[in-house]
Amino acid sequence: MCDACKFKNTRWAGWNDLPEPMLSPSGGPWIDLSHRLTADLSAIPNYPRPSFEKWKKMPEYNANITMMSMVVHHGTHLDAPNHFIMDGPTFDQVPLSRLYGPGVVWSFEVEEYGLIDVPDLEAARPKMQPGDIVLFDTGWWKRIDDPSYTRHASLTPEAAEWLLKRGAKMIGVDFATPDRAPSNRPEGFYWPVHHILLPHGVLIAEHVNNLGPLSNRRIEAFFAGLSIEGSDGAPVRALARVVD
Repeated sequence: MCDACKFKNTRWAGWNDLPEPMLSPSGGPWIDLSHRLTADLSAIPNYPRPSFEKWKKMPEYNANITMMSMVVHHGTHLDAPNHFIMDGPTFDQVPLSRLYGPGVVWSFEVEEYGLIDVPDLEAARPKMQPGDIVLFDTGWWKRIDDPSYTRHASLTPEAAEWLLKRGAKMIGVDFATPDRAPSNRPEGFYWPVHHILLPHGVLIAEHVNNLGPLSNRRIEAFFAGLSIEGSDGAPVRALARVVD
């Protein structure tokens, strides 16, 4: 049987029922979880290369004006449900409550092309709670722009099901995708992690940076993505702080 076949007609199931986010009255310093956008930042190989250029500049003009061209999945970004779900909400339809709140950062030691599976999640501490943003620190964020960055780990479909059943609001990985790396995909591959999480409104953050200071702690996080009409994702300036 074709493993991909069950995902090819995945439909929007509706936002999963989660508690409203509440922020702590105190916490540690905010940490920037975003990579600086550059034209040569590590990216999915078949994506077009971005460009950032001065359309107008001083002193020839009375202001500096930068123009950019890039896919919304370049750099630190969020996937909207309709990235893979045809009838899913676009990014401008994502409720604000889905973009911030409490969560956990879990640290995992993984090899190139390693798999993060259910036993790894069950052993992770602190335990996640319904409505949590769950961020994965594999140390890959330190490899950005190194060739080995493309040989990242991934989540198993079973791990994605585990996160969905336990009420994850969002997951975030410190590499390009929670699914298998493009250079490590079998024939007929069909992005099972995306197809398990996105139909229920579990957003996916990719290329998350600077997770080390937050590792194995409870946190609060903001993933302030741009509200782009009809878009399947958005670049974000992500922030988080320790609250335990």
